[in-house]
Amino acid sequence: MDFSAFSDAAFWAALLSIIVANILLSGDNAVVIALASRNLPPAQQKKAIFWGSAAAIILRVVLTITAVALLTLPYLKIIGGILLLYIGIQLLSDSDGEEHMKAESSIWAAIRTILIADLVMSLDNVLAVAAAAQKGPEETRLLLLIIGLAMSIPLIIFGSAMLLKVMERFPIIITIGAGLLGFLAGGMLVDDPAIRDGIQNTLGDVKLAFEVVGVVLVILIGSFMKKRNAAKHSD
Repeated sequence: MDFSAFSDAAFWAALLSIIVANILLSGDNAVVIALASRNLPPAQQKKAIFWGSAAAIILRVVLTITAVALLTLPYLKIIGGILLLYIGIQLLSDSDGEEHMKAESSIWAAIRTILIADLVMSLDNVLAVAAAAQKGPEETRLLLLIIGLAMSIPLIIFGSAMLLKVMERFPIIITIGAGLLGFLAGGMLVDDPAIRDGIQNTLGDVKLAFEVVGVVLVILIGSFMKKRNAAKHSD
């Protein structure tokens, strides 16, 4: 590997995006872990949280590496970008439903529940991290994934509860995170191999414009849906 990549601003920007996206999108996973293991004795709770988190993290690393490879195929970045826009809007509109997660009374049942739930819910993390890695130098993308995930793992496991409280106190963090997803989605859409050359030949380098549009779309639509949801709950 060319170690000069470490002095590239794109490397550090991509790494920061990976860490922020992964931490921000792991609050729901932390809630699942807590809910699935809440009926266990304290000693078994710690084991269920550790082994359930470890298995989920390994699964997420494999899925993310696979996603990075798949995003080199035509049209998949377009699909991924649209999904990432949707995930950002959902994050901002706050329409999660993890409170219905079943609490298990067996450590292995709790671990299984954590793993299955994390698999279902990891689409947002996988897409966001893969999109962020794409913004770094090509030869460092796998390393970015490894470093970003490794740095965020202890924060996810030990700091999720604290992070959730901070997000509740400072809602602007959620808005910034949703905007980041919109930014990544816009860049992913315009960078798809199927349309990239055509757009560049016709409009020139408009990647930044697409990224800004992604931010605006997510924040405007997400904020509108959040207000609408709040109005429904107040009725």
